[in-house]
Amino acid sequence: MNKWNFYTSKELKPEGWIRRQLEIQAEGLSGNLHKIWPDIRDSKWIGGDREGWERVPYWLDGFIPLAYLLEDEEKIATVKKYIEAIISAQEEDGWICPCKKGKRARYDTWAVQLICKTLKVYYECSGDERIPEVIYKVLKNYYDLLKGGKIRLFMWGRYRWFETFISLNFLYEKYREDWIKDLAKIIKKQGFDYTTTTDSWKRPSHMWLLNTHIVNMAMMLKSEAVSHDLLGEDYTDTAEKLREILDRYNGTAFEGFTGDEVLSGLDPTRGTECCAVVEQMYSYEEIFAHTGENKWAERLEMLAFNALPATLSEDMWTHQYVQQVNQIACQKTMIMAPFSTNGPYAHTFGLEPNFGCCTANFNQGWPKFALSAFMHSGDTIISSVMLPSVLNDNGITIRLETDYPFKNKMHYYIDSQRDFDFLIRIPSFAKNLKINNEDAEIKDIKLSVKQGKTEIEIDFDTVPFFKKRPNNLYALQMGSLLFSVPISYEKEMREYVKKGVERKFPYCDYQFIPTTAWNYGYADDDFEVSYNEIGDIPFSQDRPPVTLRAKMRQIDWGLKFPYRSVCRKTPKSTEPISDVQEIELCPYGCARLRMTEMPVLK
Repeated sequence: MNKWNFYTSKELKPEGWIRRQLEIQAEGLSGNLHKIWPDIRDSKWIGGDREGWERVPYWLDGFIPLAYLLEDEEKIATVKKYIEAIISAQEEDGWICPCKKGKRARYDTWAVQLICKTLKVYYECSGDERIPEVIYKVLKNYYDLLKGGKIRLFMWGRYRWFETFISLNFLYEKYREDWIKDLAKIIKKQGFDYTTTTDSWKRPSHMWLLNTHIVNMAMMLKSEAVSHDLLGEDYTDTAEKLREILDRYNGTAFEGFTGDEVLSGLDPTRGTECCAVVEQMYSYEEIFAHTGENKWAERLEMLAFNALPATLSEDMWTHQYVQQVNQIACQKTMIMAPFSTNGPYAHTFGLEPNFGCCTANFNQGWPKFALSAFMHSGDTIISSVMLPSVLNDNGITIRLETDYPFKNKMHYYIDSQRDFDFLIRIPSFAKNLKINNEDAEIKDIKLSVKQGKTEIEIDFDTVPFFKKRPNNLYALQMGSLLFSVPISYEKEMREYVKKGVERKFPYCDYQFIPTTAWNYGYADDDFEVSYNEIGDIPFSQDRPPVTLRAKMRQIDWGLKFPYRSVCRKTPKSTEPISDVQEIELCPYGCARLRMTEMPVLK
């Protein structure tokens, strides 16, 4: 295995469309949550009286790199205000969560695991030298309490035990003390072993269970990658074995899993929780960094370029709790929710359309993805995800200009004061690869770059293809982009107050009501590709950066009984009821209402 290290926001800066995406996030809900949402604004973490568990750490986990990547001084000041309040409240023995000493045994220490991970992110962005000692004291106290039997892992802390290893690995690199390894063993022993429960993943469940909870599934995929070194265990790629089971019984066209809120089978009208998307992305970022295996970076792209933008409104002021692959409307369901344990508003867009965890947690997706553009190991730098970025690494400057994944041309401008090895990850789906206009073999590009200035131009083609899905349905893919029939819609705005929390424009709730047809099947497999300039909204439904023109015919698809805004799992009939129509398909991530899995008609 070739282990890679992440760069920090001091060394790596986003440019082009990914920077614009971060700017939209900063201008939207993520960048303003501390002003409008009581669970962040008035949290117990900063001396208030609102939620004092996961929501502030969740939000900071994404807000911190967002602020530093954009070098936004106002937001950096907000970060420091929250961090100062948190670390100034740390108790003498190291405990840091807003929980009275006598109640620690009943406090779910998932919050301990999460705040340490968040503090590590802050240290990497800010360089604040107080932070390693703060984390040291938190985890040493955690060790003493667990070893002494004064607390135990339970509930979320037990099912997310591996999250502690993000900060444990960081701590061991700095201090090399034996108790850190002892704590690692205690946490794993008390944590839940997901390999013992895979049979329960094979059937959709309507019972709320932690061992089939979609966010736990997304998080646990990285468990072996982040823990095996500290535990002294061999790496066996358990993630691949578990992912394969999840995919076979709960997989989606964008290579995530259904979960609304527990694993939900192969029906493309079932939901995938927003938290699960960003946590699965984070798992793949970590697995790729720990293993260097390209399959994880490629799967990361599928989530980032499809599922992440699809579940967020274009202005990023609202989000869904769950998204559907075949999503013909985002309206309240009047009889019962079409989901397992979520409510009737879960797939509408809003401030917190089901539970508030996603309101706090969705914002880690884009910033951490931006920090995955380049990685390093020794004297080697890798272009791991082709995002427009500038890297400054100790005398080496690399600027990547690209519109990938919308266009497949990459131009690297390198100015280096020393020699180094440069690796460019080439996706497995690339065709007709060219390096500086010369034909090349389809494989990762390894170059020895000499001191001075170097330019590298990479071109390759991607070809549309049908990806087989269950129930004789197909998804259309080109490169890392899925394509969908976009459905036009009207927005119905709803402003109100619930439990003291105001929903007010632009962070109110919205229902999306379809105004165009959606009941299609593919008439053939001949597609015409068109490329457009990337606008101010990279994942815009009205101005998508790339489209595919397809020949399609309408069919009698039908609605899922008893709903009026959810299509059937499969069409009632695949007999055409219209002539051939040319339909312009857009990327899945651009379409808030869409049909993605459809039949190929005879």
